[in-house]
Amino acid sequence: MKRLYFLLMLCLASLTASAQTEMTAAQQLIQRMQTLQKQGVMYGHQDDCFYGLTWEWDENRSETFDLVGDYPGVMGFDLGGIEMGDLKNLDSVPFNRIRQEAIRQYERGGIITFSWHPRNPLLGTTAWIESDIKDYEAARPYMDRVKACPKAMPDPKSTVRECLPGGVCYDKYMLWLSRVTLFLTTIRDSEGRPIPFIFRPYHENNGGWFWWGEGNCSKEEYRALWNMTQDYIRQYLPDNIVWSYSPNLYGMWTREHFMERYPGNDRCDLLGLDAYQWGTEEAFVSGVKADLKFLVPFAQENGLLFALTECGYKNSPDPTWWSRVLLKTIEGSPACYVLPWRNAKHEHFGASKDVSTADDFLMLKKSKGLLFAKDIAPSTKTKKKK
Repeated sequence: MKRLYFLLMLCLASLTASAQTEMTAAQQLIQRMQTLQKQGVMYGHQDDCFYGLTWEWDENRSETFDLVGDYPGVMGFDLGGIEMGDLKNLDSVPFNRIRQEAIRQYERGGIITFSWHPRNPLLGTTAWIESDIKDYEAARPYMDRVKACPKAMPDPKSTVRECLPGGVCYDKYMLWLSRVTLFLTTIRDSEGRPIPFIFRPYHENNGGWFWWGEGNCSKEEYRALWNMTQDYIRQYLPDNIVWSYSPNLYGMWTREHFMERYPGNDRCDLLGLDAYQWGTEEAFVSGVKADLKFLVPFAQENGLLFALTECGYKNSPDPTWWSRVLLKTIEGSPACYVLPWRNAKHEHFGASKDVSTADDFLMLKKSKGLLFAKDIAPSTKTKKKK
């Protein structure tokens, strides 16, 4: 009997090990982030290793490392411009350098996330559409004069529709997707294996500032754009992408409104929230808490990770903003990371040794209020939150 029991346990252990080895790279990253949630909140930062408030393009440098002696747990990179065949992204970062730093972040045990601000395929302008809409509305009274050339001033709000099958931009958009996908296939480790990463396309879609935003396309068109994009990329990268759906701070979600553009649980792994303090502290805190009241239960009910996929307070004048406002506001939520936007010469959202919030941020590092690359490296033992 003992021998039979031993053989049964051995068989079960073998099956468990086999199941673990059969997990895709994306599934392993999801499982890892679920485990890290119990340890704390990871600190992320956009473009952390390319430039900061007082420097730019130095090799082997990091805005976060300069302050706390460690790299962010999550590092963000943007692919805007790759669709055009450009050598640099919309913030002048060479794509070769993005690839290099993404691989370095993975090798040090950190996590990678890519956003994408594609140009407007219909108008040839940027991802931001507000000025295009204003120009179009200003020209509307004179449209009857250009009937012989109806495409002289295309409606900016038809951009998404024209990217879908049958649209005038469909072939162009397919070319763009091929360029994005080709770049993503080059994010590989030293043995040539695809590195897992988070991909966050068409974010802040409940706002009106991007050509894919609410008011600029129908809910059906948005979902069709998401599905078409995802289906194309999945043909070539089926196993190493964690897909993040990240609306903007809203403050009054209803389930009905949220579900209008939500692509579905089979198309989303991480539910994000992009939440900046643009106005008063009170408005920011109340808005985030209201969103968390809906988004967190939704994520938990549907087996999704949750994170503040973009956040920050531009040029924060509040020296205690990190501990007193941001972390207090999300306290008790299962946010696995927070990712402030970039620090550049003219603005900062993330931590820096050169701003008034430096001491507050250092305190969070020492108290483990935030987690960094060394804290989450696979060899590090995880500890439960107190």
